[in-house]
Amino acid sequence: MNGLAGALDADLLETTAREAPATFDGFLAQVERRAFRVAELNLRHREDAMDAVQDAMLRLVKHYRDKPAAEWAPLFWGILRRRIVDLQRRRKVRSIVVGWLGGGRDDDGDELPSWDPADHGPGPEDRLQDAQSWTDLSAALGKLPRRQREAFMLRMLEGLDVAETAEAMGCSEGSVKTHLSRAMQRLREQLEDWR
Repeated sequence: MNGLAGALDADLLETTAREAPATFDGFLAQVERRAFRVAELNLRHREDAMDAVQDAMLRLVKHYRDKPAAEWAPLFWGILRRRIVDLQRRRKVRSIVVGWLGGGRDDDGDELPSWDPADHGPGPEDRLQDAQSWTDLSAALGKLPRRQREAFMLRMLEGLDVAETAEAMGCSEGSVKTHLSRAMQRLREQLEDWR
């Protein structure tokens, strides 16, 4: 079984060598797959992840198209992060409302629609060399607090620097460092078998 780092796609690890694209369309094409993976990992639902990425891209185009290319990445990741949080909140409210309506059944006894459906479609793990290591990493990331998970994903998977991550997360650079340090420690503990 390959190590955990060997299981990640090359495009997730190439981020440190990536240069800012010359065109806005080039930037969107470059970030699309990674953004989808980040959204799917956080939302655990393929269609919601696609919606979140599409909405983040549309908002970036609508409001920030004229910004310098160096600012596109932190702006985009900040928009996507907020969209993911909005979808998670909406999902929680819907599940509470469904519970209030009689445990998921309407007046005729028919089951109400599920607002948090199981993900039976193929996910990013199908494209990885080692599905087990991806599953373990996903589970470990899912156990992290939201801010630690965001800091880890933006810094380690997306390759943003500390300042860009702080801008995307809407916090100070010191907070990013603290969140990342705590995330790394917890992941080391949870993924000890992969060493």
